Amino acid sequence: MKIKNLKTNRITNPLGFDLGKPRLSFVTNDTTAKKQTAAQIEVALDEKFAVIVFDSGKSPEIDSLAFELPIQLEPCTRYFWRVTVWADNGDVAASDTAWFETAKMAEPWEAKWITPELDKEIHPVLNRNFELSKEVVSARAYVCGLGLYEMEINGEKAGDEYLAPNFNAYDKWLQYQTYDITDLVRTGQNSVEVSLGNGLYKGRFGFEGGETEVYGDQFALLCEIVINHADGTTTVIHSDESWKARKSNILFSGLYDGEIYDTTFTDGTSYNVKMLDPGYDRLKARLSLPVVVKEELKPIDVIKTPAGETVLDMGQNMVGWVQFKTKAPKGSEIVLQYGELLQEGNFYQDNLRTAKAEFRYISNGEESTVRPHFTYYGFRYVKVSGWNGEVNKDDFTGCVLYSDMDQTGSFETSNPLVNRLFLNALWGQKGNFLDVPTDCPQRDERMGWTGDAQVFSGTAAFNMDTYAFFSKYGYDLAQEQSTLDGMVPMVVPMATVKGGGSSAWGEAATVIPWNVYLHYGDKAILEQQFDSMKGWVDFIKRADEASVAKRLWTTGFHFGDWLALDGDDPNSPMGGTETAFISSAYYYYSAMLVAKAAKVLGKEGIAEEYEQLSNEVRAAIQAEYFTSTGRLALNNQTAFVVALFMDLVPEAHSERLANDLRQRLKKDKNHLKTGFVGTPYLCRVLSENGNNDLAYTLLLNKDYPSWLYAVTMGATTIWERWNSVLPDGKISGTDMNSLNHYAYGSIVEWMYRNVAGINPVEDQPGFRHVRLAPQPDYRLKYAKATLDSSAGLYESQWELNEDGQLNFKFVIPFNTTATVELPDARLENILLNGRSLNEVEVSASQSDKQVHVELNSGTWEFFYTPEADYLKYYSTQMPLSELLGNDKVKIVLADSVPQVAAFPQEMISNIGHQSLRELSHMPFLPISAEVLDELDVKLNKIKVMVQ
Repeated sequence: MKIKNLKTNRITNPLGFDLGKPRLSFVTNDTTAKKQTAAQIEVALDEKFAVIVFDSGKSPEIDSLAFELPIQLEPCTRYFWRVTVWADNGDVAASDTAWFETAKMAEPWEAKWITPELDKEIHPVLNRNFELSKEVVSARAYVCGLGLYEMEINGEKAGDEYLAPNFNAYDKWLQYQTYDITDLVRTGQNSVEVSLGNGLYKGRFGFEGGETEVYGDQFALLCEIVINHADGTTTVIHSDESWKARKSNILFSGLYDGEIYDTTFTDGTSYNVKMLDPGYDRLKARLSLPVVVKEELKPIDVIKTPAGETVLDMGQNMVGWVQFKTKAPKGSEIVLQYGELLQEGNFYQDNLRTAKAEFRYISNGEESTVRPHFTYYGFRYVKVSGWNGEVNKDDFTGCVLYSDMDQTGSFETSNPLVNRLFLNALWGQKGNFLDVPTDCPQRDERMGWTGDAQVFSGTAAFNMDTYAFFSKYGYDLAQEQSTLDGMVPMVVPMATVKGGGSSAWGEAATVIPWNVYLHYGDKAILEQQFDSMKGWVDFIKRADEASVAKRLWTTGFHFGDWLALDGDDPNSPMGGTETAFISSAYYYYSAMLVAKAAKVLGKEGIAEEYEQLSNEVRAAIQAEYFTSTGRLALNNQTAFVVALFMDLVPEAHSERLANDLRQRLKKDKNHLKTGFVGTPYLCRVLSENGNNDLAYTLLLNKDYPSWLYAVTMGATTIWERWNSVLPDGKISGTDMNSLNHYAYGSIVEWMYRNVAGINPVEDQPGFRHVRLAPQPDYRLKYAKATLDSSAGLYESQWELNEDGQLNFKFVIPFNTTATVELPDARLENILLNGRSLNEVEVSASQSDKQVHVELNSGTWEFFYTPEADYLKYYSTQMPLSELLGNDKVKIVLADSVPQVAAFPQEMISNIGHQSLRELSHMPFLPISAEVLDELDVKLNKIKVMVQ
């Protein structure tokens, strides 16, 4: 038995974070035991645990998901902790030692805010030399630099993170970072240098050319270095007027436009610094995870374009930068320009709008490894100009930059296009989870749009451990919201976009914390965000009560089903679903989530109040939008999907609405038309309401509009639009067209939940208990997923063999339980681990067409022949386009109904979604029932082959 994944506030060995009341978590594995019977947590001030400050003793009450440490933390202190776990089979395991270290907390700052006496446009390096005469035991630096900064001690970069102090509402709070610089300082002479760049704080940011100096007009630094010596004394080096400044070799930096790095530039002048007085009230120990180089990619090709350009192909749309090795002649300029796609084989940047996205390096003639410092890029292709000699791809390395999150999920099927789609969504998350969940990483935007983050938050939590990431984003959102009377901004941090209050976008305040709680089982996220959650619903309620439509939300601006394909104006991004319906639905949904959160937190009075409010809204929606027979007044995909997903349908009419959605899709030729609101829920609603076949159809469609269309076009991330690139390879427009925009990647949550069947359970969150309910389809031979959850590693896979039999394998981790739901099964026909299910000592029951089995930890394999036929044979009930896609079927059709086999492609495109039996009633294609029945006899002998 082993113990792994020791985390504090879901962070491994956090240094200098604002920890509040620390919550310790861990995972036990490698054991045949089923349950944890007790655990012990010890916390000490030393690695040998000689000075223990907390010992829980052997306790049955310790929850591995989140144990709140009941001690008073001291500032600037490293705490070591370890866990011992006892299991029900007698196994005992002790963990390795983990640690967390506090920042300054309430300790006053000796450091002063300083700024260089230089023109505010000149990038500075602030520096100080100092001498140490005593042996160093430990050294820390507490730093905040504005806009962005990097620190070097004795010429070595401190820490492995970039773009500190990260991105947030600087007018509300400023994060400072803590660095362990023990190995960088030395006895004798030392130097500290801090380079500063513009960043979001004072650089260009925003639409249509943007604004500069959004949060401040001067570079600023606060730096306090604390050195502990072997004799027990302390030396403090802090920023003040004794520091000096010099002009940086970085001549320009901007998030959109890139960086100019001139190593030939020398200015031997030492400039003074002066004090600033922004105060210390806004300072807060960091919440942001470090932004680090998580992966490195090598170019897959060096392309010579028709225009004569030299372009690196990284093979993957990625975010970060390209680092290169060079020994270019002194004074030569190397220019890297970054873009997402080629057009007519040539380098292309027009979809970046005003963002230059370039890096200019002027060489001093020395051999160097070069990278940018205060910018990042979204790109697959890099145009290289000014290179000395032949461009060798081995000299370039793509540095993939994002917040330091562990990947927790994986997904694979027999279909390589689906596998690529999963990876596209994962890479979209990597590229856009760079401290803030941005909409896109490449053009002149890169903003923390709340709607995008909300719809993707469930997928994100399956893919990666996002607890700390969303905790910081939620804190920032609440800070912005605090001065807006509960309104949630469109983007967080707001920066240059001052509007807000839109449904679906504002639900970032309620949906994200609830998803985080559901995935990690730590109610601290609900405690942190509860006022924000409630404040958002109160904002909606005030808007409701100020209007005539009580318990509906009919006023204000709403994005609606953004970028849906069913709007009245094909040139408008606004979808066709009535915005008042969407906003009222979210009014209900958010009120319900507030009620649930209040219940978890023991706020029973508030829970009852908001449950009543949600019920009133639901009743008002039903009165306004549903007939007495259950017909929904709106007849489009997103309206049906939202009504079903949010449980707005009057009782007894869910089946009718699910069928109406099926009919709507048939009218839409079984292709999606949904936007940002409908897409995340579309396939989940279909699978969970008797239309699993249609969910797979939408997944597997390869023509526009579909998820796989982009994949067939070579996409390596999720696009902003369903047709960002046209079939001829030309971009569909440049005004708002990102090729790395994760929102539609929310289909991946359906892959985990419905294809693989891994579902968290509300009353036992954090995957302490799961519902394992895979829903196979004949068009995939197998599917498998893993989830390294907060409770342990789950595996779920299924395979459909050539005889139509189903095989399921589940791995359930230690100290967890699962309810398995086997589809189209009879209990007496199932084998579990090679034995009849009836003979195995587990709780199993027949529930209509499903068999439910209650399981604890272990590896479980089920095998049976399903009651429904999972092997498909052709028939006249199938869409005509599928029939004509098989050569053997076409021969049969040509013999029996030659006019059908002769249909031109244009006609098939228009009517191919209908079955031959449906078309047989059309005046242009009269086919008798007898002929159709004879056809079925022939077609039923031809098996549908899965690629």
